[in-house]
Amino acid sequence: MIINEVGELLMQYSEPLGLLRTNWAAGRDMSQFRGALTRAQAVAQRLGVRRCLIELDALPDISAYDQAWLATQWIPNSLHLSLQQVVIVLSPRRIYNNQAVEGLLLVARPFIKFDVQFFSQPMAGLRWLTDYSPLVPELLHEWDTAFGPTPPPPGGVQEPRAYYDCP
Repeated sequence: MIINEVGELLMQYSEPLGLLRTNWAAGRDMSQFRGALTRAQAVAQRLGVRRCLIELDALPDISAYDQAWLATQWIPNSLHLSLQQVVIVLSPRRIYNNQAVEGLLLVARPFIKFDVQFFSQPMAGLRWLTDYSPLVPELLHEWDTAFGPTPPPPGGVQEPRAYYDCP
């Protein structure tokens, strides 16, 4: 199910998998970053999300002020969600945001009770997160129909879709 409640984020939810997929959609405009993440957190709480795939490649560099807000407000509030697994999709070429996210996770690590994994491509992360669920092709089709196919990572090669992933 596509969720249109947070205009700055592309969002998809699968109730059978308890999965929320998000991607930044506001381009370079970070003025609504905190509000968008707060609203997304409320959506995750309401839906009882257990698995989350967070795509960060489209997100501009996270400012020091936003990093401080994430560390003191957003991450502590996220610890109250029903999360079991989180996948962060971030290209290794996005060095600044990689270091920012790793630093935030390092600070919060003693309090995080769910599994966090990094992937450089959303499809691989989605497959891992869903334990190769037969629902993955349907989720990919719904995402592609609503938002267009995920472009290949810059300077990289996108993982090919298996024959069963094609609609």
